Amino acid sequence: MLIRTTPGSSVALYDQIAASVRVEAASGRLAPGDRLPSAREVAAALDVNLHTVLKAYQLLRDEGLIEMRRGRGAVATERAGALGELRVEARALAERARALGVSADALAGLVRSVADES
Repeated sequence: MLIRTTPGSSVALYDQIAASVRVEAASGRLAPGDRLPSAREVAAALDVNLHTVLKAYQLLRDEGLIEMRRGRGAVATERAGALGELRVEARALAERARALGVSADALAGLVRSVADES
């Protein structure tokens, strides 16, 4: 699994790390039951503070995408696997929106408003 960040980005490093893990899950490269690299390994590889990685992992845990287990580390959940299914549906929705001339920003706003309704 490859976790990427963009130095100099206005997006906080922990958000970039969490987003990278979400992309891995949505693409199917991170399957339910897969272990994520330890926070120490990620921090060393990205040359960031350990607490930055732990904050990203905490965010992913709060979203239900990973479980944190003492001695076992961070493990992808079934919910992380569902992102792959949703990606297929999102791609179809994006294609339909393009065909109708709806911008990506308008579509994202619509999805956010629908998600907030529940």
